[in-house]
Amino acid sequence: MSLNAEITRIIELFQLPFMQRAIIGGVLTGLMGGLLGSFTILRQLSFFSDALGHSALLGISLGLLLGLNPSVVLLPFAVLFALGVTYLLERTRLWTDALLNIIYSSSLAISVIVLSFVGRYKGGIDNLLFGDILAVRDADLIFSFVLLLVCIVFVGLTLRTQMLLILHEPLAIARGVSVYAHRTAFIVLLSLVVGISIKAIGVLLVSAFVVIPACAARLLSRTFTSYVLLSTGLGALSAVLGMVVSAAFNLPSGPSIVATQLSIFLIAVALPRLGFVTQG
Repeated sequence: MSLNAEITRIIELFQLPFMQRAIIGGVLTGLMGGLLGSFTILRQLSFFSDALGHSALLGISLGLLLGLNPSVVLLPFAVLFALGVTYLLERTRLWTDALLNIIYSSSLAISVIVLSFVGRYKGGIDNLLFGDILAVRDADLIFSFVLLLVCIVFVGLTLRTQMLLILHEPLAIARGVSVYAHRTAFIVLLSLVVGISIKAIGVLLVSAFVVIPACAARLLSRTFTSYVLLSTGLGALSAVLGMVVSAAFNLPSGPSIVATQLSIFLIAVALPRLGFVTQG
């Protein structure tokens, strides 16, 4: 097949409604993941998104066991998970990564046990693990768009407070900032973003949308504002490029997007060494 014919095939493919929904869904997911991810890695909560992704499998499993729609169960479960983690962090005073590791491993073990009592899932276990962005519906896009607006408003209203909490938490406390309230609000919002993204990306890959663009942006940015904006932009860009790669080579969409994010990250690692970017 010639190059022109291949390009024509890809263009025709992206004219299909389900592909257009997939692109829009990928962009929305990338924007949300990049935006919140920029704060997540600085607050050392990057493992939270991974733990939530794997723990979400428990929520899906319980939904299947009870005969409920997994999509309906997933978001309430994500919020309850976030509130539970916040409560345990306050009560136990354990290291965040240690506590999340306990939750991560135990919820994964319990979900496997629960799935053993469930008949074959008609959606396929691969769709749970790696997602199916081509199955994104209009309702998913509307909810993602509204959630993106909420993320933008939240970050816009609390930007200075978030920066203070990241840079000097004791000073934030001295100024009357409620660390618990801000951390709870951020974690709940992050859990909703991860929860809505799982359908498209899957429980195994969803944390990449939060962590990888933010890490790449951290390597390339010089100011905090440019870091947040670049992380958001890289999240959306990698989604589009990943979908193009998926369509061109007939590859799974979720893994293609994550592989694209990895490529962008490796480029970001190489650029300072090549002298194109000066770290500030």
